[in-house]
Amino acid sequence: MLGAHAHLARATRDEEFERLYNTQVKPFVVTLYKYPKIQASLHYSGILLHRIEKSHPEFFMLLEDLVSRKQIELLGGGFYEPVLPLLPLQDKIGQIELLTTYLRRQFGKRPQGCVLPAQVWEQNLVGPLTTCGMAYTFLDEQWFPSPAVPCLTEDQGKLITVFPVSDTLSRAFAQQNPRQVLKSLLETTSAEQDAHVITVFPERFYAEREDIAPEFALHAFFEALSDFAAHVEFTMPSKIFKSFYTLPKVYFPSSTTRFGHLPRQWLIDYPEANGIYAKMMFTHILINQLRGDKERKHSAREELWKAQACDAFYPTENGGIYRSAVRKAAYKALLSAEKITRENGFTPSLISFDFDLDGEREALFQGEDLNCYIQATGASVFELDYLPKCWNYLDTFSPERVPTQRSIRRNAFVDHLAPPEARFMLSADSRFCGHERFELVELDKDRSLTRFYLSPLNDTPPFGSIALEKTYHLEKNVLCLRYILSNQGTESAYFNLVPVIDLSFPSDEETMLRLFRCSGEAKSIAPNNVVFTDTNGFYFQDIRNEVTLTLLFDRRVDTEIKSVTSFSSLAANVYQSTCISPLIPVSFAAGERFETEICLQIGHS
Repeated sequence: MLGAHAHLARATRDEEFERLYNTQVKPFVVTLYKYPKIQASLHYSGILLHRIEKSHPEFFMLLEDLVSRKQIELLGGGFYEPVLPLLPLQDKIGQIELLTTYLRRQFGKRPQGCVLPAQVWEQNLVGPLTTCGMAYTFLDEQWFPSPAVPCLTEDQGKLITVFPVSDTLSRAFAQQNPRQVLKSLLETTSAEQDAHVITVFPERFYAEREDIAPEFALHAFFEALSDFAAHVEFTMPSKIFKSFYTLPKVYFPSSTTRFGHLPRQWLIDYPEANGIYAKMMFTHILINQLRGDKERKHSAREELWKAQACDAFYPTENGGIYRSAVRKAAYKALLSAEKITRENGFTPSLISFDFDLDGEREALFQGEDLNCYIQATGASVFELDYLPKCWNYLDTFSPERVPTQRSIRRNAFVDHLAPPEARFMLSADSRFCGHERFELVELDKDRSLTRFYLSPLNDTPPFGSIALEKTYHLEKNVLCLRYILSNQGTESAYFNLVPVIDLSFPSDEETMLRLFRCSGEAKSIAPNNVVFTDTNGFYFQDIRNEVTLTLLFDRRVDTEIKSVTSFSSLAANVYQSTCISPLIPVSFAAGERFETEICLQIGHS
């Protein structure tokens, strides 16, 4: 059983889409069309099919012809290529039915089987798959008992057939002459005096090079298959799964992605992925609370489904979660869904709720224009949504990845107490409060403010005698943060308070982002790697979103502004966020207090 699969992220640029279409999707189908005796099963994500429908409608005519002459079978799955185990049951079924409906409408046939996005499996998927009419699916051969043969698997009384996909053979077709691969396969089969049902989903083909058209390698591949047609029968799963009278029953373990992790482990290793997942679950709750407006509820749910694509949860060959545009697309869909839930009236609120699913409550400001979510660890802001543009300005990404340690998410107002001489080079002599747990001591819904307190560390150096109090106040489109620091030691203290703020824009290019001082000449400054001296504020112009973000201090300070980029091979030198590090000098004697305030205003340019 020969299969082909392709998918692209929603945020994919036109040139990337055209490259995928012209080098992978179109060549395979066009070449297959020339070999009518070879059958194949095709799985293309709903996102990709919809893009092809709009840009290359002639391709659908070719698929329709192949379907009508029963040469191909179109496989179902989740429309937006979601990681199914991460979704609530309602969304699992909705995603699968959405692609099923699309395929039936376009090609006149309902799929009988499906491909699991990223081939991620959990045993409780059997129920929703069979509920959606899926009779079979596919898993990598490594999860099957040896030898890997088609099996039945069960959950809660529901059964589904599972075909093993030979990753070994798929790789062989990419690395070796296809005739040699088929010859070796036949020799092995003859020696065992048995016939096998073998499924392959080759992603690349032997002799495929950048300087040679993909059709050349594909032609050689299909020509080799044709020459072995006397020994190999090409079929489709829809033709043979009903012919199995007895199949072994197997319970499969939860499978990993091709990067070797269980899907839920990515939520641990990548706090950015957990942020999207938590927002997805929170939005799911908001949608379920809608009553009496089925159309609005359905519209909100479709926006939610757009955010569930696997690309935003773990690394892929094209970058996946490392790509800012992929994460931005997920948040845009989630915030669009949230806006739909507010359409028939909304009252701003301040609630205490375990948003990020870590067992501890966070403070959530839900304003008309702004959402501001604050966690107890560091008393820092981890999500800052501007609803009119469906943009999360704290969709940041930490490029520092230590294999044996959990990464730390880049937030806003993450505090350092640094020696005066350290300036912007934070050293080991600094106290990093971003890992310390603040106590939520006040949540005043009437005044729309929340207050956090961090106790001193009993003179433990550095600056362990300092207590911090942080009070957030949100009013319309202005977020204000008041600091009260107290010296509870026995000696005077001298240091810089450095409340590091990360903001994520569409780009740091000067055509997309401009930076200005709030006083003096209105002159644009390069928005990366710049140091302001003696300023009481500045503002960013987000050109794409037509939004201005103004940061104001109650005193004149020095501030460093620099771009943060990722350096992974998956997404090297990709802009992630703009890091703002103001230096606020603090000098006070034992028993004294120090107060300062920072305000962030967000609005239309």
